[in-house]
Amino acid sequence: MNKILIKLLILFFLIINQSNAEENIMILKLKDGDVKIELFEDVAPNHVKRIKELADSGKYDNVVFHRVIDGFMAQTGDVKFGNSGSKDFDLRRAGMGGSDLPDLNQEFNSLPHDRGTLSMARSSDPNSANSQFFICFKPAPFLDRQYTVFGKVLEGMEFVDKIKRGDESNNGAVTDPDKIISFKSK
Repeated sequence: MNKILIKLLILFFLIINQSNAEENIMILKLKDGDVKIELFEDVAPNHVKRIKELADSGKYDNVVFHRVIDGFMAQTGDVKFGNSGSKDFDLRRAGMGGSDLPDLNQEFNSLPHDRGTLSMARSSDPNSANSQFFICFKPAPFLDRQYTVFGKVLEGMEFVDKIKRGDESNNGAVTDPDKIISFKSK
């Protein structure tokens, strides 16, 4: 009887763990294909909650990659000025806005900024992250413990690599930028 109870408990915990893992999987649809992303709720719970809230309410849909620097990263997430389907869209101001929600306190952690890492963009104030984030093309260890890492690309990095690059002499500003088609929980 005890063996059956132990097996049932193990099965229960396996099912719960699988369910929790699926909760933190997101699909970022880009023009060239789908990108599967894992969110790290254990190290950046407030940032993950914000990303899920904005994504699942459709706020990231049609938001442009306004700053893309070859060999470094692709930045997006300005839901105020960067949404190409909104009346407030202004490519010249994209990167200066956020959401209507309050800024987040930093959740710096020990996860490295490796290729495929998702991290929150912010101003010089460590507690100013809101909705903007970036995806690293290559490792960027100089950002470690200074920006909140909240996720990582699991599949589809080849589609991230195809995001249109910006003007290197203009801090990566992109004319006619690529955009997020949709960003949702799996």
